[in-house]
Amino acid sequence: MFKGKKVIVSAIALALFASAGTTVATAAPKNQARAVAQADWLEQNIDNPKVRIIEVSTEPGIYERGHIKNSVKFVWHTDLVDVVNRDVATRAAFTKLVQKAGISADTTVVLYGDKNNWFAAWGAWIFNLYGQKDVRILDGGRVKWEKDGRALTTAVPTFKAGTFVASALDKSLRATLLRDVLPVAKDQSRAKLIDIRSADEYNGKVFAPAGFQELAVRAGHIPGATNVPWGLNVNADGTFKTVAELKKLYADKGIDGSKEIITYCRIGERSSLTWFVLSEILGYNVKNYDGSWTEYGNTVGVPIKNNAGTVWGAA
Repeated sequence: MFKGKKVIVSAIALALFASAGTTVATAAPKNQARAVAQADWLEQNIDNPKVRIIEVSTEPGIYERGHIKNSVKFVWHTDLVDVVNRDVATRAAFTKLVQKAGISADTTVVLYGDKNNWFAAWGAWIFNLYGQKDVRILDGGRVKWEKDGRALTTAVPTFKAGTFVASALDKSLRATLLRDVLPVAKDQSRAKLIDIRSADEYNGKVFAPAGFQELAVRAGHIPGATNVPWGLNVNADGTFKTVAELKKLYADKGIDGSKEIITYCRIGERSSLTWFVLSEILGYNVKNYDGSWTEYGNTVGVPIKNNAGTVWGAA
């Protein structure tokens, strides 16, 4: 009789998982939320007061031309950072921003944006830094939503202020130069560094991709870092690859979650996507190094690896 009840309870649990849009095979992210929101689910919950949609895009005016209904615009380089210090938004500023968007502690936050969710992932990382419990990214982001012909609006929503209060910044999700990165570069730590930039950036052939203004005076990568370009995490349509595909992608590079992982890029935005994949989809122990190459490559006295031998200022 007890065994029969146990089977029934298990079946109910599985049904609940299915109704939430997840499967038992999917690794549970650290925040115990379903990390990736599907477009069909979001359309069904677009007016749900417990769901708040945030757009974090980089193209000027793109939100104003049309956005997902009930989505709120966050500007990554003013709303999500401290505009005086090189740092993420302060605890007080982030609390004010998030409350204005109508977000409370029990709100499901769904972020999306252009460029395959680069800066949506940056926003997700900051939400996690400050303790929001249920943070998700829209699979495929803005580009796939538009390609699928889903509705956009120009109406800007307003909401009753939420009650979210940012917690103290979670240092377990953020890597710093002295505490976390230099020990790896000097072979004093077993943590795995992942450089998510292009092969040309990693090898020192270029200082930064064409058109980007944030530079370091040296080219190359941090010693000990493995190059896994961020774009390998997603399919051609911008959707995330499957859990099995993602695990294999990193396992083939010697990264299986058995050691702490640190991700970095130029300023921490592209690496946020890899952080999200490894931490929130695969459930690995991951820190994002938002100082990234513009801090490391400009720091006096730290070792670098430059396969191409490119020298700043050389003809």
